[in-house]
Amino acid sequence: MATKAPPRIFSPARRAALRRRMLRLQQQPDAPRYLIDDMVEDVLERLSFLRFEPKTALVVGDYSGALALALRAQGVPVTEVDPAIGFVEEQPWPFDGFDLIASLGTLDTVNDLPGAFVHARKALAPGGLLIASFLGSGSLPVMREVMMAADDERPAPRLHPSVDVRAGAQLLQRTLYADPVADHRHLDVGFRSLERLVGDLRAQGLANVLADPGPQLGKAALARAHDAFAAAGEGGRTVERFEIMTLSGWKR
Repeated sequence: MATKAPPRIFSPARRAALRRRMLRLQQQPDAPRYLIDDMVEDVLERLSFLRFEPKTALVVGDYSGALALALRAQGVPVTEVDPAIGFVEEQPWPFDGFDLIASLGTLDTVNDLPGAFVHARKALAPGGLLIASFLGSGSLPVMREVMMAADDERPAPRLHPSVDVRAGAQLLQRTLYADPVADHRHLDVGFRSLERLVGDLRAQGLANVLADPGPQLGKAALARAHDAFAAAGEGGRTVERFEIMTLSGWKR
């Protein structure tokens, strides 16, 4: 019996190009890294709380290099990969036997999310731990309102659909992880302009990679977007929210 293919929500080519652009933008000295910094800190805190000392680790998507650096300082051999360099999370992974896999900020834009979690589990050693963090449901509420205002009566697909905590927990169970844990936390960031918010999204690999990205905004739509962004703020500053979901589980 043929397996039904997952819906094609995201464009793999656009996704890879976005990650490559992100890596270039991250070379700038003032590049924003608050989301990846938060994820790295969270992984290290979880490992400390669990008193888990992996012998080998795979880090996916950490463009800052901070997690690998911290693990290597503890004597852990680390392999680093990123979708920007051709690593495809929706296909069988070309390695296995890791005690720890940390996936940071990439799994929210794969079409076959259950498949990616299955491949991650197969890449773990028995007793290994997966920690996956990415933006979840409730992220970017201001940007969603701004885009709705910009498109006016003809809304177009512009922001990504996202996974909530309940669905994340069910995903871990469905893909056979033991002792699954799904939780989330938010990070609020203030912006003085819509351009700065868009720039931060691009620099952190969060721009539109939908298979159907929608048409470009015209001058009138951009004006409505700026007005909506300003109206959502106070004192010249608009606060945007990022909901970071973390899913973790063990291979038994």
